[in-house]
Amino acid sequence: MIKIGQINNLQVIKEVDFGYYLDSEDDDWDEILLPFSSAPKSCELDERLNVFIYFDSEDRIIATIHKPYALIGDFALLRVASIEKVGAFLDWGLQKDLFVPFAEQKIRMKPDRSYVVHVFLHEASGRIVASSRLDKFLDDGPGDYEFGQEVNLIITKETELGYKAIINKSHWGFLYQNEVFQKLKVGQKLNGFIQKRREDGKIDLSLTAPGYEKVDGIAQSILTLLAKKGGFLPITAKTSPEKIHDTFGVSKKNYKKALGSLYKQRLVQIDPDGIRLVEPTAD
Repeated sequence: MIKIGQINNLQVIKEVDFGYYLDSEDDDWDEILLPFSSAPKSCELDERLNVFIYFDSEDRIIATIHKPYALIGDFALLRVASIEKVGAFLDWGLQKDLFVPFAEQKIRMKPDRSYVVHVFLHEASGRIVASSRLDKFLDDGPGDYEFGQEVNLIITKETELGYKAIINKSHWGFLYQNEVFQKLKVGQKLNGFIQKRREDGKIDLSLTAPGYEKVDGIAQSILTLLAKKGGFLPITAKTSPEKIHDTFGVSKKNYKKALGSLYKQRLVQIDPDGIRLVEPTAD
């Protein structure tokens, strides 16, 4: 079955003057055009291709090997390419821009500004559109999450208290400023951890796994960056003070004190080629 707004694996069945036709393998659709401009340089009959299926400027179903910045069901930060009488159009990496009706704009969008939006298939029109009214697409319940569970996040807003984030494309969560030791940007995607499910249904988040939450300051910054870099940083005793400052924003002396504290707590391992994150053990 063809999935509009998603990646489909389809077979090339015909070549014409302006492109290729793909077998839709779906009773609801005929053959699907893959224009030469959207096809690989070398393409053979019977070959199977991973293609994105969407609608062209004349609302005809069409395929491309180019993947957009967001698929249906995704949240993403996208830039406004133009404003027209019917709404805004976002650059999502394809020749045809992504439509955002005025009714789907939480605040009126402006040219060249970027907004976090949700991409979905509009039931009434059958078109792929986007919306900045994110609450419509998120569950306002507490979710079935466990303490310490690793989750996918996308940052949507920075406030005086911290950062608002979407959890696993389904729930709202919050990262408090005093627990974040790196600069985050709206639209940034990263992994985090469930810290607390509050009685009011809201979810508190952390960027470090359970077992590291009592470490603060420079030590917390080291742990956060280690987690972000897959558990390893090529920083040794011979690393220059300038490199230490560029990486952590502190002097080498203060960095060494924090690293020593982490080592004593058995949270990091110091090797000849760098420092490694030690996974916490169960009590």
